[in-house]
Amino acid sequence: MPHLDSSPPSVVVGIDGSRAAVDAALWAADEAVSRDIPLTLVYAIEPSGTAKVDPQTAAHELASAEIAVRHAFIAVESTEKPVKIEVEILQGRSPTRALLEASRPAAMICVGSMGLKHATERRVGSTAIALAASARCPVAIVRGQDPRPREIGWVVAELDGSFASNGVLQSGLDEALLRDAPLCVLTSWQPRYTDIHGPTAVGDSNRLAKAELERRLAVWRRRYPTLEIRTVAVHGNTLMYLAKNAKSIQLVVVGRERSHGIGDIVGPLGNAAPHNTDCSLLICESQIVL
Repeated sequence: MPHLDSSPPSVVVGIDGSRAAVDAALWAADEAVSRDIPLTLVYAIEPSGTAKVDPQTAAHELASAEIAVRHAFIAVESTEKPVKIEVEILQGRSPTRALLEASRPAAMICVGSMGLKHATERRVGSTAIALAASARCPVAIVRGQDPRPREIGWVVAELDGSFASNGVLQSGLDEALLRDAPLCVLTSWQPRYTDIHGPTAVGDSNRLAKAELERRLAVWRRRYPTLEIRTVAVHGNTLMYLAKNAKSIQLVVVGRERSHGIGDIVGPLGNAAPHNTDCSLLICESQIVL
């Protein structure tokens, strides 16, 4: 079996036997199709921690891995999407290490928001958090795939108001076009003076920030005239806006510097997190690397 470091670019999905991992594979299939590259399902069998591995235990772990990737394989295959599916079962490596290594040549890494170890606690898995901070490619943390027909949700790109976040904007545009979904470009601002809290001052600052976004997006509106683009500026933290509108959002695109707060977005970790929605998260480099 070839080592991932020498493999051509692909969209990599972390598989661990959980439903969340299958959802991530289904979500990732469109990403692979859009790039015309393979979809790679990766299962890592953790090291035993002892020098000698019991053969029966090793056989059981391998069988569990094969069942898990086969389940995900069949789920993607059943969609009949034109995607080549590859499988990697890696022994003696933790999922975090295996996926961080896989991120070097990958076009994107996709994982479920909760793996088997964290499903009962309903919290974001440690692997997802580590990947968000350190992966060498964009990371998608997928919350779920609702099979029920529903209105297409918005793709939200969270910018910092400067041109340094061009990578986030480009990724947001790409994801909206891929999903035939409307795009919301969201930014937040902080007052320059601590005593500016009145509704008039806040409203004026929101309008100024939104006008700057509109100027920035003018070229993209001309380039993609059929793409619905909305601009939103909020005072302070954008989390409350995301939580309030979570049911109409399918994907939030943020820069790498936002990775420390992923639990607040994909939750549920607190009252502000978007509960019971399919809102997923894509973490990418803020700046476009030429």
